[in-house]
Amino acid sequence: MDVCLVIKQRLEELGFEQRDLAVAAEVTESYISQLLTRKKLPPAPDRSDIYEKMGKFLKLPRGKLSKLADHQRKEELKRNLGDPPTPLFREARELILRKCAPDKEKQMRAIFERHPFGELERLVTQKLLDVVKRVTKEELESENWLHQVAQHSGQSYAQMRVILLEFLDTDVFNVSVENCVSFLDPLIESWDIDLVTFAMEIVLNRRLAPGHPRKFEFVEKEAGQPSEDLAGFKRFLRDPSLSGEATEEEIEFLKRLRFNGKQPTPLYYYRELQNLRDPLHFQALMTQTQQEKTPGQSQLEGSSAPMHKYQRANGIDKQLQLDGRKMTTRGWAGNKASRGKKEKAKS
Repeated sequence: MDVCLVIKQRLEELGFEQRDLAVAAEVTESYISQLLTRKKLPPAPDRSDIYEKMGKFLKLPRGKLSKLADHQRKEELKRNLGDPPTPLFREARELILRKCAPDKEKQMRAIFERHPFGELERLVTQKLLDVVKRVTKEELESENWLHQVAQHSGQSYAQMRVILLEFLDTDVFNVSVENCVSFLDPLIESWDIDLVTFAMEIVLNRRLAPGHPRKFEFVEKEAGQPSEDLAGFKRFLRDPSLSGEATEEEIEFLKRLRFNGKQPTPLYYYRELQNLRDPLHFQALMTQTQQEKTPGQSQLEGSSAPMHKYQRANGIDKQLQLDGRKMTTRGWAGNKASRGKKEKAKS
């Protein structure tokens, strides 16, 4: 039994019309009609709130419509697996290129036209879709936000709900001009890409999608390279009064330090550099049998500095204790001899 049949049966049992269900689900009546006549594939359950609204209106167990829709979608996709849809992309491409950074638009246009719907065009389009989908999914429950977008696109609220549900189901092979006009155009302010590293920056329309620009990188990194924010390290390098004449070896060492999510300041790197240069912090090479390795206590947790990590702390402690005892013994012996001389002088 598919989701369409269940909905039809419940409407008949409860004496409701399709328009009543459309009002409850906050979509257009034509959308419900196309859904029930199987002209439209049921939207993905994890991208829509329509099944919860319809299930509540039809007095069905929670989650029943979602499970049926998921099963129906999987069966439909299996049937169409050998026949992938052909992208219709000319108008969508024009809109995407119009949003490109001005200094890159000409270059990107040449690449897109030389390789129609090639790897670069699919990469850019898919990333733009991903960002806009994330925003729309977050705002799905916001009636005010949907009214704003609807007004911007010249649509009614119910029509925008339908377009939104279809947009959340689309991908780079099925994106339509309507998807672009309704969401990509109003939400994307601009985008830029570095053709060497393929790092992308996407700037959103602050009126409809407040927040910082989204940045994505597609560059290979060396294994073990720290993922922490290196803003403090970069400021340290830009300040000659802190970085001084740091060598390449010292800079590479400081860059590889780990901080477990902490973000050190430029001053930390300056002090770490001084620690590296201070001979008092390191001991001469010894054989493995003589050396006692103990983690340094003054080191920031997570630091990978090998010169700080192993010190003979126990040996130094013992030596200091022994020296202190000797001094105390000598002082006591000296005081005893002094008292003996004074007693002899009196007698």
